[in-house]
Amino acid sequence: MNAIETMDLTRKFGSLTAVDNVNLKVTEGEIFGLLGPNGAGKSTTISMLCTIMKPTSGTAKVNGYDIVHEPGQVRGSIGIVFQDPSIDDKLTGRENMEMHADLYNVPRDVMHSRIDEVLQLVELEDRASDYVNTYSGGMRRRLEIARSLIHYPRVLFLDEPTLGLDPQSRDHIWSYIRDLKKRENITIILTTHYMEEADELCDRIAIIDRSRIIAMDTPHNLKEELKGEIIILQTNNNDRLVDKLLETELADSITEINGELNLKVKNAHTALPRIVELAVSNSVYVDSISIREPHLDDVFMHFTGREIRETGGRALTGMGARIRGSLK
Repeated sequence: MNAIETMDLTRKFGSLTAVDNVNLKVTEGEIFGLLGPNGAGKSTTISMLCTIMKPTSGTAKVNGYDIVHEPGQVRGSIGIVFQDPSIDDKLTGRENMEMHADLYNVPRDVMHSRIDEVLQLVELEDRASDYVNTYSGGMRRRLEIARSLIHYPRVLFLDEPTLGLDPQSRDHIWSYIRDLKKRENITIILTTHYMEEADELCDRIAIIDRSRIIAMDTPHNLKEELKGEIIILQTNNNDRLVDKLLETELADSITEINGELNLKVKNAHTALPRIVELAVSNSVYVDSISIREPHLDDVFMHFTGREIRETGGRALTGMGARIRGSLK
């Protein structure tokens, strides 16, 4: 059964189309990721699914309820952790939980045991009586996740849940998200622009760019679609080597990220000696070489022709076009 189904979901702001005819299905119990850069339409999609914002056209069903015609039923069946902090730091952790439980009419006879249960899930039971303004950023995020679970939601929306957190706090949040799926039997919708987060957590992902879904599958299948390996080169003259590589068929695509050439090849061990020979014969000094399997950054570049972070990256070949010059 589908926990979420969208039908030509669209949102416009004047002449700007923020979400453009999005169609997707999320099955019950799945961790589903919306992956894309800032401004791609991820948060707007979440806002519509949570009934915070009405679609311009199209609709969606969440837990079987229509977001346009049954918004109250939708809101009662979901939990959400917003991208921006929404915890009251003048209250204690437990007081925040009690206030949220009252808003969702959690029965008094189960409220306190449920609060204890979800605080234990995110390892905050020992800090429940402390004011939130004494919490670290990671602890506040964990409290927000606990708060969103107080009313037993069937779907949990996490909008950029680890944005701005240090690596250790991010790893902890990842662990809690995995445990949520197992212990709460819940469907989780995750928006992120962190490739490793989507790869690590999600059963399936939809890559969204410029308001449209451009690819959707498991992270493994999306990476398998590239079929090959990535050779990473640091040279003293990238442009000259690229010019020569374009005259050959040694690389399926070439991108430059932070001054490094990323060459997608079918077989790195057979292609690499020929690439090095080509560099030497054209007086290009190769500083360093490494080989890796494709990851989601490469998938995004493959489908869009640019890096998700849009900093220091340029597509030199791929998507039928060659782009020269800096794209800073």
